[in-house]
Amino acid sequence: MDPASDAYELLRIFIGERDNFEGKPLYQGLVELLRSKHFAGETVLRGISGFGASSKLHTDRFDMLSLDMPIVVECVEIVENIEAVLPEIEQIVGGGLITRENVRVLLPRPAAPPEP
Repeated sequence: MDPASDAYELLRIFIGERDNFEGKPLYQGLVELLRSKHFAGETVLRGISGFGASSKLHTDRFDMLSLDMPIVVECVEIVENIEAVLPEIEQIVGGGLITRENVRVLLPRPAAPPEP
């Protein structure tokens, strides 16, 4: 990843915690897909509250507890890699929201390995 020579995007995939793909959580399927495509990394975030196009409220408030919390899968990668994997992502994400935005990568390096 050379920030000086590549254009990067942030890809965000908004789904629900109960969404599934091939018998496992959809977010897990997305992580496996991105890993198989050798993406540098991704993060899965679990929201504490939110609603989508259906306007169904998802919250962690005890009095309104939902078993379908919002999930966001996001990654930063070069544009070409995102464009290459988007058809597969669109195929496995039944409902939800997918966004892309240009980002400027400042520090594209892995963390140092842990010392023994």
